[in-house]
Amino acid sequence: MPRKKKIPVTEYQYEALQLLAPPDDLTVSEWAEQYRMLDSKSSAMPGPWSNSVTPYLVGVMDEFNNYETERIIFVKPTQIGGTEALQNMIGYIVMQDPSPTMIVYPTEVLAKSVSENRLQPALKATPEIAKRFYDTDSSLLELQFDGMYLSLAGSNSPAGLASKPIRFLMMDEVDKYPGASGKEADPIRLAAERTKTFHNRKIYITSTPTLKTGHIWREKENADIEKHYFVPCPHCGEYIEFKFQQIKFPDGEDMSYADRAELATYVCQECGCVITDNDKHNMLKLGEWRIVKRNTQYARNVAFWINTLYSPFVRWSAIAKEFLMSKDDPEEFQNFVNSWLAEPWEDTKLKTSAELVMERQTDVPALIIPKWAEFITGGVDVQETSLYWTIRAWGKYMTSQNIAHGQAYSFDEVDRIMNLQYETEEGVPMLVKLCLVDSGDQTDMVYDFCALHQDYTMPAKGASHAQLSDYKISKVNRTDSMADGIPLVLVDGGKYKDMIAGRMRRENGRGSWMVYDGCDEEYANQVTAEHKVNHKSGGTVRQIWVPKHSYADNHYLDCEVYAMAAADMLGVRTLHLLDQKEALKERVNKEAEETAEEQWIKKYDKWI
Repeated sequence: MPRKKKIPVTEYQYEALQLLAPPDDLTVSEWAEQYRMLDSKSSAMPGPWSNSVTPYLVGVMDEFNNYETERIIFVKPTQIGGTEALQNMIGYIVMQDPSPTMIVYPTEVLAKSVSENRLQPALKATPEIAKRFYDTDSSLLELQFDGMYLSLAGSNSPAGLASKPIRFLMMDEVDKYPGASGKEADPIRLAAERTKTFHNRKIYITSTPTLKTGHIWREKENADIEKHYFVPCPHCGEYIEFKFQQIKFPDGEDMSYADRAELATYVCQECGCVITDNDKHNMLKLGEWRIVKRNTQYARNVAFWINTLYSPFVRWSAIAKEFLMSKDDPEEFQNFVNSWLAEPWEDTKLKTSAELVMERQTDVPALIIPKWAEFITGGVDVQETSLYWTIRAWGKYMTSQNIAHGQAYSFDEVDRIMNLQYETEEGVPMLVKLCLVDSGDQTDMVYDFCALHQDYTMPAKGASHAQLSDYKISKVNRTDSMADGIPLVLVDGGKYKDMIAGRMRRENGRGSWMVYDGCDEEYANQVTAEHKVNHKSGGTVRQIWVPKHSYADNHYLDCEVYAMAAADMLGVRTLHLLDQKEALKERVNKEAEETAEEQWIKKYDKWI
């Protein structure tokens, strides 16, 4: 067989042929190890990328090459490499499979900052990427490459999320995204809509978790399969997960937190042997991702979860010290749970749920007032298309029970409901003594309604800032309205929600917050639609009540806040003192009836 003749080519022709050659058959992790260069500006270890440093990222990155996988979810602590994995995927796309791509950050301002200070320097540091990057044609929010563009957007910009079709979608720190963008859909869903025209799309979602209701934790819970990283114990060889409760340190009360932390070790949950920091590197290299939960046989959405214990850069003592230093401060401890353990934060002291409401059912049916009740109050939440209402019975020690609730479509209907006679278990009739009506929506109509029914109603609204008392009486200032000068109740909703949540957790009985037998789940869901979280404003951190989901209805919760405020105004907190006052009065009267001789004998009876 004659030998093929080699045809000489010029350097220009060789470069042209190289461009026409098919890309190497590589996975993302293989590409990173062959081409990726870390720059000194954004990396503590500049130079060629090595998968051996953070071997747990290999499985996450190579999931990108699984043609069956459509969505990759990475739940992680801070500083463990989630963003580097994202940048490796971007580099792989530019070189191996150029296609329209988008990265979404929490805000547009952050997107510009990351583009200028991290992303572009990282891409330019890799020579093969730099050759394909059109610097002069690019802007901060749109980078141009050979055969593709890379858009950067903020989750707070609906126009940016919906601007163009994309095949590869990367979403970074999604738990810092808003629940919804104005009147638009959830930003994750809105951005994902841009990928519908591509049958071979990929979506990478990563974040440190915040709450169970946050974006990333919900994505993890809804994934088709969930994977955790297992490593072999150097002593027994069993594959284990690194778990925080296995970090052990002395309990000595005479030792400082720093000294206790320095003596921290990891104890294998299988054999009880001590695993040192020096053991971790080899364990990570031999580790593997294993499925811990499967929701379907055909996996399209794959979730990965890992915590700081796997970081090759963090010692056991550093983790123990962070725990000890933060455990007594709710804000600091929330950061430890989120950013170190990669777990969602829950404030269990004020945690509520629909199941808890259903547990508060008594044996008293709807529309019947419990025999212990002293009076009943109402609360109305005004919406654009309807009015939600509740009626609650109140007794000593702020014991209460919902006896009725519902949705009305006119103020006349509310008036009829609030003026019905409700009977106790013993047949004693009662009327609503006071009803507070939300004036935040349809304000003029609420004011007119309350002005016409001042015998049992008052307009109310949530206080715009913190106030010393739970409620404060103001006045309506509308000179052109019949309501001008009538009382207006300013309600601190947060304080009443605290009371509702606290009393809801008590067993049924004295001082508990209860509901009637047969209570519906819609009501239960709405009165527990909010939870309390840390909110930072300026340099101040405070806890506030916010909806658990951006789409959660909380109308019945607002109704119950107003019903409780109405009961407060009627003196529900001091009802039990009336019995003590009567007993004291009776005792005084009895002593007054005694003759002077009887009083003298009682005083000196020990003389006899």
